[in-house]
Amino acid sequence: MDCRVALCQMRPKLGVIDSNLEAHHQWLDKAIAAGAQLAVFPELSLTGYFLRDLTQDIAMKIDDPRIATLVARSHECSVVFGFVEESREHLFYNSVAFAEDGKILHVHRKVHLPDYGIFEEGRYFASGDSFQSVESKYGRFGLLICEDAWHVTSGWLHFLNGVDAILMPVASPARGIDTDEPELSSQKSWRNLTDAQALLFQTWILRCNRVGFEDGTMFWGGSAFISPFGSAVVEAHGEEEELLVHTIESESLKRARIQTPLLRDERPHMVRSHLARFLNDPDAQRGIQAQDESSDPS
Repeated sequence: MDCRVALCQMRPKLGVIDSNLEAHHQWLDKAIAAGAQLAVFPELSLTGYFLRDLTQDIAMKIDDPRIATLVARSHECSVVFGFVEESREHLFYNSVAFAEDGKILHVHRKVHLPDYGIFEEGRYFASGDSFQSVESKYGRFGLLICEDAWHVTSGWLHFLNGVDAILMPVASPARGIDTDEPELSSQKSWRNLTDAQALLFQTWILRCNRVGFEDGTMFWGGSAFISPFGSAVVEAHGEEEELLVHTIESESLKRARIQTPLLRDERPHMVRSHLARFLNDPDAQRGIQAQDESSDPS
């Protein structure tokens, strides 16, 4: 899993898909020129974030010709990009697609939709219901979209599946601007979160945030590569557009996992039994009991 990755810290235009699509191709040109094998864009990179009543108008089905142009570019460089997906049932999802070698390997639909403060995603989007890994020629990747990362079970499921890296497209607004602190409170929170998850899940975490203003809100950027030892090895300078390129390599994964074999010592079966009790699921409890009895050597 040695892969040269470009994080495209861009400034999408709200609701202007054609312009954003052209920008994606320009960013891909830069990424390929820099030797990138995989390019990652922020959350909702094709549409902008605060869509509200525009959501249904700018939604695209997965076979949309505009999406097809990006998928075609994945012959040159694998690509992860964000868009509003319209399903066959005419539900709308905050989604990211992972394309490689001219085809879409996986579409992740955001599971945890923030609906507090300035966020209103629960009003406009349906929620995804799974965290599946992506089997790429460059390794095994997990996808989390912004708020997904704030729920520990999201990354834990990828950890159990042995991903090499978690790709994290986000659209994080700036918070804590009106203080004398050396960094934004949102920046500090995201750094603490992703450093801790990289350490606990022993994986590379690639956080790709956007920049620019929408509806009076600033997005702070700060895209970063976080190593399996829980520290950023490369981080964007600030609130401007930037192409961040770095090679994530398997040697760091190997050293971290040999040094502290957390996955070996994990106990998902124990979690399963606790969840059956918490959820008051008698069928699951009986199944677990039967399985325990059948495996008891006595």
